[in-house]
Amino acid sequence: MLDLKKSLSASTTSHAYGVGVMAIIIGSSIGVVYYTSFYLPESLAKPSIAEEILVPEGNLIIDIVDGAVTEGNKNYVPNAAIATLSKDNHVIWKNLDAVAHTVTPDEEFEDSYSGDFGSPGVILPGENFEFIFTEPAEIKYHCTPHPWMTGSITVEKNKF
Repeated sequence: MLDLKKSLSASTTSHAYGVGVMAIIIGSSIGVVYYTSFYLPESLAKPSIAEEILVPEGNLIIDIVDGAVTEGNKNYVPNAAIATLSKDNHVIWKNLDAVAHTVTPDEEFEDSYSGDFGSPGVILPGENFEFIFTEPAEIKYHCTPHPWMTGSITVEKNKF
């Protein structure tokens, strides 16, 4: 009779343990599903931007002119550019020089939609760097290998 009591109590204890483990597994699974299905997509989503800002009427072209590498020459033309959201906030830097250049912000700038501003490396002769600004900003920038080459861009809201 004593052996029967021992086997019954051992079985009950291991059953309760199994139920507890299953509860932990189910609870963890629910947490993972919530995190990957609801929390992550919301936290990684880009902000909602009006179509006319993402696809503006035109582009603003900034030329890196031939001879820009020589100190004292013109370099970024126009040098103090002004872009307007929904009109010409898609900005293209064209390297017309015979030397590679960069567009590097003096201070870090991150557009909430387009991300970090600045060319991802050098802009080779004949190539371009493009950036879509989606919010007002004032940014001063330079060429990393040629620090005397400086420019600025001001992005303004459309007044209409």
